[in-house]
Amino acid sequence: MPATKPPPESVLISESCLQHRIRELGAQISIDYENQELVLLGVLRGSVLFFADLARAISATHPSDPDCGVQVRFEFVQLMSYHESTKPSKVQLIRGGSNYLEHRHILIVEDIVDTGHTLKFLREHLETLNPKTVKVCTLLDKPAQRQVPVAIDYIGFEIPDAFVVGYGLDYAQQYRNLPYIALLEST
Repeated sequence: MPATKPPPESVLISESCLQHRIRELGAQISIDYENQELVLLGVLRGSVLFFADLARAISATHPSDPDCGVQVRFEFVQLMSYHESTKPSKVQLIRGGSNYLEHRHILIVEDIVDTGHTLKFLREHLETLNPKTVKVCTLLDKPAQRQVPVAIDYIGFEIPDAFVVGYGLDYAQQYRNLPYIALLEST
């Protein structure tokens, strides 16, 4: 049985603040990919809640012109880098994207970018599938932990160098269901 941590100590980003920013990101992505097909590539498991809310925030059609909008497809990839710890380790691909990603616009939907290793690994994997474009949307960016440079096209929030949980992010599979982002107490 995994180690149990005490409850999160404080809310870092409230539920209402999260939802407001996700609507803003969805509106920008809708503009950037108008009249195009876009594959949202969710990085499991942490991005699931963000992925769902972002997908709903991307306009499928314009109210004034139903022929305009973004055609969205869903795909998922599962990577592992934390291995029930608060410190990242070697990135492993557990489940990869489909072959139909070739010649398509791909938007990687991440919960958090910290060291950059996971994102670098995923981009290199996707390049072997010959996509048209690959961009990144992350809910949280933790640049203080960055070890490799990575390009992020859409950022929800920049956060301090602290371990966070909630809204899909976990510690040992706990706290994913919190509707906000919280700081986890140090051990």
